[in-house]
Amino acid sequence: MSRGERKRILFFAEAVTLAHVVRPLVLAQSLDSDFYEVHFACARRFEFAFGRANFQRWGIDSLSTERFLRALASGSRLYSYKMLEQYVEEDLHVISEVQPDLIIGDFRLSLAISATLAGVTYAALANAYWSPYAIAQSFPLPDIPLTRVLGYSLSGACFRLFQPLIFAYHAQPLNRLRNKYGLPELGSLLDVYTHGDYTLYADPPDFIPTENLPPHHRFLGHVDWSPDMPLPAWWKTLPAETPLIYVNLGSSGPADLLSKIALALSKLPVTVVMATAGRWQPGSLPANVRFCDYLPGDKAARCAAVTICNGGSPSVYQSLLQGVPVLGIPANMDQLLSMQAVERTKTGILLRSALLTEGKMNDALTRLMRDRSYKQKALQIREQLQRVNALERFQSFLAEICPPTGLK
Repeated sequence: MSRGERKRILFFAEAVTLAHVVRPLVLAQSLDSDFYEVHFACARRFEFAFGRANFQRWGIDSLSTERFLRALASGSRLYSYKMLEQYVEEDLHVISEVQPDLIIGDFRLSLAISATLAGVTYAALANAYWSPYAIAQSFPLPDIPLTRVLGYSLSGACFRLFQPLIFAYHAQPLNRLRNKYGLPELGSLLDVYTHGDYTLYADPPDFIPTENLPPHHRFLGHVDWSPDMPLPAWWKTLPAETPLIYVNLGSSGPADLLSKIALALSKLPVTVVMATAGRWQPGSLPANVRFCDYLPGDKAARCAAVTICNGGSPSVYQSLLQGVPVLGIPANMDQLLSMQAVERTKTGILLRSALLTEGKMNDALTRLMRDRSYKQKALQIREQLQRVNALERFQSFLAEICPPTGLK
């Protein structure tokens, strides 16, 4: 096959967190270069993840992780009208240069405009708990300043009452920009987060139940990724006689909790390994705690009795894929929604980060280790996860939607 017969696939990643980069990265790296010409647009962050990338990359702007996390913590809009307008211009420049046959985007909300303007089919990567078709989805109030003023009970009641207006408020900048370009409004925040000619859910079917799902909304399954690196030298010195607790709050978990977690776990008969994403450099550590910036998470989780994480779906799936229960410490709504699925399937326990105490964490951890039902449920979910191959489903999707020409 000549290179001209290959289909061009352009991936966009909004690099506000590592998860939104590595999900499309794993999909991009799964494609056969004999059939597809891959391009990847992303801000120059998380460069360690691109060590094996052999495709052309395009630098684009993204909201910084720090600004993204501050906006989540305050409950303010993530993107202004002006920022989305700049994103659209930047998207269109890259699309014009690449001339793709298909665009895949992970949380690049501006593609709901730019892909349409360019006349290119667009598939959005998202989690199914943001789907307008999720069954009986409840949206918990994240940890924002209002909760510290009114408390969770009263502020939660206010949030539930005004949630449609709040979601419309957050969707307004993109809808206003769509109006500028003569495009119809999308509706609520759920429609904004999942809009595309196709919507691909990075979750296994049935883990997030949906109903009346239209044909252009499809489940890929979990997209698994771990840093391509060996275990640290100190791993071989870890004692085998005590349970291993793997702590990973990722790039979006509250880094200030790491010291609190280390101190609390120092009082338990466990061995603790912590991946800090380079966001915490302790002066000293308890004797039973080891840390490094990054760990191959699949290997660490495989050895663990419990994974402590921020509750986000990549860390949750990574742990459950090893049959290991999860103690999730979420702060933002995405993490809370992910942990709702964990609690529904009885594969872990949710503790809000703003309410975390040493006693609550140690009680939850002890419960997860002693109550075998959590382990049994995690093993059942592992079997479900192993039956769904996201890469095969993605390649089948491409073969249907964007098949290479001239194949024999």
